[in-house]
Amino acid sequence: MKINWERIGIKDLAALVSKKLNENGINALIVGGACVSIYTENKYLSSDIDFISHASLKDISKALAELGFKRESSRHFERKGCPFFMEFVAPPAAIGEEPVKETAKLRTRYGMIELLTPTDSTKDRLAAYYHWNDHQALEQAVMVAKAQKVNLREIGRWSAKEGQKGKYHAFAEKLKKKDK
Repeated sequence: MKINWERIGIKDLAALVSKKLNENGINALIVGGACVSIYTENKYLSSDIDFISHASLKDISKALAELGFKRESSRHFERKGCPFFMEFVAPPAAIGEEPVKETAKLRTRYGMIELLTPTDSTKDRLAAYYHWNDHQALEQAVMVAKAQKVNLREIGRWSAKEGQKGKYHAFAEKLKKKDK
């Protein structure tokens, strides 16, 4: 299979990397902005793909080298000509103080990817808004919630547990507004 690394999309790259990791016995979950890109069909485009894996970075490095990716720093991998880079964030998979309980699986032309559910992706973006006042993350949360079916009751419960009822209301108000 011939891959055009300069023009590869984020979902296809996530699938190729996931497949290669799986071939090497490594499970990895896609989190962060890449989930937003995938769920919004690139209305938001992340420049990286964040994975969480319990595998050693040595094993991950070996698997990714098979695709031409090199470890550039502790958890950061790049491939010449590829517009995206990979980051492997430390486990466990959690949003705020709560562990991720379920994941989503999407089939692509290059294989399956495992990523946060749309609800957890929304919560993940809201966590950045809640704790770091990241307004871009708030916009990303709204984008996912508008593009995918999410459990607003669960997001509200989690937001209250995070002590963020006020900021949750700002999210809910933005969600109600029509797109221009």
